[in-house]
Amino acid sequence: MKRAILLLPLAIFLIVAVFLYRGLFLDPSELPSALIGKPFPVFSLPTVAGDATLTEASLKGKPALVNVWATWCVSCRVEHPVLNELAKRGVVIHGVNYKDVNADAQKWLAEFHNPYQLNIDDAKGTLGLDLGVYGAPETFLIDKDGIIRHKFVGVIDERAWREQLAPLYQELVDEAAQ
Repeated sequence: MKRAILLLPLAIFLIVAVFLYRGLFLDPSELPSALIGKPFPVFSLPTVAGDATLTEASLKGKPALVNVWATWCVSCRVEHPVLNELAKRGVVIHGVNYKDVNADAQKWLAEFHNPYQLNIDDAKGTLGLDLGVYGAPETFLIDKDGIIRHKFVGVIDERAWREQLAPLYQELVDEAAQ
């Protein structure tokens, strides 16, 4: 009995060590989303420009990137020139301005250009919460029917676009053309 009691801490340590060791090989940018394959969450929020109210139906019609961004997000500033370039190439991008001051967002877009065809003002973060957003930037690929097909966490740079997102986006464009 004494021997079993002495071995119990060793057994617990080994179990914990196995889980920690496994965690060393996980990709932190691969955050799973329970929304993959499901419709974009229901919402009704104003645009950043304040000239209309958008709903999930507003996002339907064409495959698109839905980019969660904010002026307080340092990584978003790094990502923004790439989004501008993608928009010039014809990639449909919608924005979700997450937990931000709307005047700051408008100033940002005037200064750094606006790659977004639609831009949702999510000042309270309710849409971000429904999307399971951990922070900005995060980007969702949606198909023409507004179904979430992929989630990308982190900065979209040219490499991430070319190697990961462009093939998925093109697949959605090809599906929409059929």
